[in-house]
Amino acid sequence: MTIAHASRTDWTDGPAPSTSGEWIARAGEVAAVLAVDAAERDRAAKTPYAEIGLLKDSGLVTLLGPAGHGGAGQDWPTAYRVVREVAAADGSIGQLLGYHYLWNWAARLVGTREQWERIEADAARHRWFFGGAVNPRDRDIVVRDEGDTLVFDGRKTFSTGSKVSDVTVLEGVLEGTDKHVFAVVPSGSEGLTFHDDWDNIGQRLTESGSVTVSGVRAPWSDALGYVDKEFRPRVYGTLNVPTIQLVFVSFYLGIARGALETGLAYTREHTRPWLHGGHERAVDEPYVIDLYGDLTAKLWAAEALADEVAREGLWFHLNPDEVTPRLRGEHEVRVAAVKAHATDVALEVTSRVFEATGARSTASRYGLDRFWRNVRTHTLHDPVAYKRREVGVYRLRDEIPEPTWYS
Repeated sequence: MTIAHASRTDWTDGPAPSTSGEWIARAGEVAAVLAVDAAERDRAAKTPYAEIGLLKDSGLVTLLGPAGHGGAGQDWPTAYRVVREVAAADGSIGQLLGYHYLWNWAARLVGTREQWERIEADAARHRWFFGGAVNPRDRDIVVRDEGDTLVFDGRKTFSTGSKVSDVTVLEGVLEGTDKHVFAVVPSGSEGLTFHDDWDNIGQRLTESGSVTVSGVRAPWSDALGYVDKEFRPRVYGTLNVPTIQLVFVSFYLGIARGALETGLAYTREHTRPWLHGGHERAVDEPYVIDLYGDLTAKLWAAEALADEVAREGLWFHLNPDEVTPRLRGEHEVRVAAVKAHATDVALEVTSRVFEATGARSTASRYGLDRFWRNVRTHTLHDPVAYKRREVGVYRLRDEIPEPTWYS
């Protein structure tokens, strides 16, 4: 079944999933649909309206939403696994789903209780898909205070989700200050223009191009975490970086698994034994067996570490008022470790799988190269060396990283 034939009735005829395992299985069903024409869609690089429709129809977009408003009420470890499942079939859609979960959760991380309860309820009820124009490294959006209204002006280099989103998380700096402001606005807002300039070698369907923000207005009441125009910080709010990095880990490992499974299937069906090896089947070649054993062991180990760190992180989301700088810092170190390891493993798996599949597997019709292109593109998001540095400094000097936009 292709995306074009995946209708709402495929998932609405029976009861909705109710457990973590059932939702992960639902993600597997979505992945099976995406996998059918993933290589073709990667080459076409068209705006993934149908793919986002699939995520909505399956219910995956409301995974973290409150059950009382139509959401699934699931937790972050489940969300990470769901992202991993989807990314195994299509890395771009896995990233979009992971970012959606992050932007949906941004109100809870940064906002007041009234704000996040309202946003999460509306998002679950209407099955909103979230995009984000957030790139805090550059102060490229200025926010003006006009009484009861905030006005956003500027440009963001990246805006993942852009045209396929229902709402967008905007971020800018309040004029004349160093205060960052986040607000959720309709993606169809006047003055919000998404550009078709995402032309990278990987993650081609993520709609991560630039956006121009010209006079986009939002009420002060929508400025997340602000009360009477003053921001009220919480240590829990600094969990945005560990959470987003675990999302990255999830789709890196998902993409790696997709490459490995695709390679295994190709080797079983198409790879020829080396003419001087003395074997009649490629699956009997010692070097092929060793390679798949090596890559599988490394991937399984990385997945196990990711799952363990995700479970550790759940405590912070369940106990937001008990988060301390020290606990947060130690968790960030663990996240940095799994991010560094997942990056290395994903790059190795997606590259070395060709050693087992052989020269003919490089034909474009198989699309085996997309896995490496996807991982290589996104793992450049922030230098992995600095993740290893966080771990090394903690181990050597017992120093935790200071919360920044990247640590």
